[in-house]
Amino acid sequence: MAVDGLHEARHFAVMSMTKLDLTGLKCPLPTLKTRKALQSLKPGDRLEVHCTDPLAAIDIPHLVQQTGDRVEMMRGVEAQTIFLIEKAGNTSA
Repeated sequence: MAVDGLHEARHFAVMSMTKLDLTGLKCPLPTLKTRKALQSLKPGDRLEVHCTDPLAAIDIPHLVQQTGDRVEMMRGVEAQTIFLIEKAGNTSA
């Protein structure tokens, strides 16, 4: 779009999706590995976490609350709990 002969610049953030398979791990490993993975993400990136430890359904949402990130989705599928977490922060450039 041109405005007074100038072109409007648009910046789009490239967001990534990281999958973390923590099936078979017991407390506290799913929470610790999720924390470490979240630290390496950029704002707006998403982390998909698969866990079989029943305590992860309590511990991971608590972790995400502490870090200020956001659980977009949490669902149980067979013996697994799957989380979709979005890394918080300003995503605009």
